[in-house]
Amino acid sequence: MNIAFYFKLARTGTKKNGRLYLPYLLTCMGMVAMCYIISFLSVSETLKMMRGGDTMQVFMSMGFGVMCFFSAIFLYYTNSFLMRRRKKEFGLYNILGMGKRNIALLLLCEGLTSAAVSIIGGLFFGILFSKFAELGMLKIMGAGADFSFSVGLIPICKTISLFAVIFALIYLDAVRQTSLTDPIGLLRSESAGEKPPKANWLAALLGAGLLGGAYYMSLTIEDPVAAIFIFFVAVLMVIAATYLLFMAGSVTMCRLLQKNKRYYYRTNHFVSISSMAFRMKRNGAGLASICILCTMVLVMISSTVCLYLGFEDSLRRRYPRNIGVDFFMENVGELSDQSTEKLREIILEVCRDHDESPQDTLNYRAAAFAGFLGNGRVLPVPSDDMDYELFRQAQIYIIPLSDYNRLMGKSETLGDGEAIICSTNEMAYDEAYVSLGQIKLDVVKKADRFIADGDDAMQIIPSFYIFVGDFERVVSDIMAQGEGWDGSYLKWMYGFDLDCQPQKQIEIYKDMVQRLKAESSLVSIESAANERDSFYALYGGLFFLGILLGITFVFAAVLIIYYKQVSEGYEDRSRFDIMRKVGMSRKDIKKSVNSQVLTVFFLPILTAGIHLAFAFPIVRKLLLIFSLTDTVLLVKVTLACYIAFALFYIVIYRLTSYSYFSVVSKTDTSV
Repeated sequence: MNIAFYFKLARTGTKKNGRLYLPYLLTCMGMVAMCYIISFLSVSETLKMMRGGDTMQVFMSMGFGVMCFFSAIFLYYTNSFLMRRRKKEFGLYNILGMGKRNIALLLLCEGLTSAAVSIIGGLFFGILFSKFAELGMLKIMGAGADFSFSVGLIPICKTISLFAVIFALIYLDAVRQTSLTDPIGLLRSESAGEKPPKANWLAALLGAGLLGGAYYMSLTIEDPVAAIFIFFVAVLMVIAATYLLFMAGSVTMCRLLQKNKRYYYRTNHFVSISSMAFRMKRNGAGLASICILCTMVLVMISSTVCLYLGFEDSLRRRYPRNIGVDFFMENVGELSDQSTEKLREIILEVCRDHDESPQDTLNYRAAAFAGFLGNGRVLPVPSDDMDYELFRQAQIYIIPLSDYNRLMGKSETLGDGEAIICSTNEMAYDEAYVSLGQIKLDVVKKADRFIADGDDAMQIIPSFYIFVGDFERVVSDIMAQGEGWDGSYLKWMYGFDLDCQPQKQIEIYKDMVQRLKAESSLVSIESAANERDSFYALYGGLFFLGILLGITFVFAAVLIIYYKQVSEGYEDRSRFDIMRKVGMSRKDIKKSVNSQVLTVFFLPILTAGIHLAFAFPIVRKLLLIFSLTDTVLLVKVTLACYIAFALFYIVIYRLTSYSYFSVVSKTDTSV
């Protein structure tokens, strides 16, 4: 046969199934466009030249990797809806004399056509909207607009290569399905019922166990560091549990509803429940996919929006003063007031030169080291007898009681061998003493809080403060033990606010860097105004990436819902046609459709809400790593996102139920 004949046949088949192919092609173009935009932003010269732009581009590169994986899985999944509808047509071609090689060639022509339309159309819209995306990122970062237009050749090549591989894999799978099925099987593929999965109760119990375990992990996790790993484990457990419970649950639900004679033997329920029972396993898998996508959207959007809205609080937590200076000393004697006075005078002199004066000053001395805390002991390095389940890594600070009293407005007193403690990041310490090697200190009080410290906000491990009366003696005795204890560093922290514009704060900061670096090489100087762009890049990059991926996942969920309704409508059309012939009116059909949709359609969004509620504790722990401690803001944003998404979901329900009704209400004239 002439190759043009196969392309004509492919065009005819695509046109005939336009209700299914058009959304698929639009989705493919959307995926191509989104991948190009994310790849383009990851190499944009405009962003690269901005402060913090390299940070945002790192997130864009990560986002491109996520899009590669998601595009492959999602397009393969949606193509399965098309193949299920087309198998009957391919079976007819096979019976009429077209061999499997001819069908494979027909599929190749369809695949090449779909790939060409998707890639060319997607690149067109991707290039068209890439500048808008770039301007959006510049707006988020608070930078001026750059209206120069450019096209990324590398992103184009990466995008074409990615989707060429994806469409090739989809084609090979389609050939596999048609080659391994006989003509009769292809003809009956759309109407063939599914046997109920075996061991439904076992699958349900396994799913309940996995879900309960994931929920327990989220509710009991205390360490933000451990939450990073546990989050991914919990996500995999929730995904597996959702599929198991929805698939087993759909079987159980259909059986229970069929046993309820007063419910089942009613006009608006009989056909709908019978139809769901006919395809109960696929029905559960589809609902589970929708639920997982809804949960992903809600978690991603709520967390990234919360990070962006809480940007100023996070910046202030990371930099508790406009300018912070850390002087590192070689021995504890250099931390005396006399030794630090000269350094303090340099700071004040720089401020006076700019006609400014420090306000709300913050200064204290500390001996600090990273160690392991637990079972009443602090270890600078792991030991052979250390039980990792009892010990937790923390940043240890030993601070003079006089500094604590001055900063907190207290008048505490301590005797020899006594200490007051304070911990951050919700780390609990219930021991009556704390041992640092051979030095044992009795805990006489637990302070609720200490001053906001930028180092604590920057670290993902908690901070543990030990306030002692005889600071010099305790620190000297600890460092004299050697074996890791001598690795402690001594510092004097001096921070202050300035009543001037950010640009002037940056000028003072730069002048101070020159003056203090000339005086001492062991000094670290930070400016909140100078680091603001980097913070915007970090939080803005996450926010922007969250929006892009959120939009992608939303449309993925919408497409799955649409395909689920339309494909099931085609499967149910013959049943409704029979019921129409025996007296079922159009009004009864509409009631039956509403019954079927309402029975299962809102299960995914309700389950996603439950997943989101149980994920809240672990998400809150993860956000602590980004210095976000405003739990009230997170609650408000999460609720607002869920309500907005639920309203959007209802709109989708109305639209897709109409699509289902329009299919089943027509006379069955399919091939």
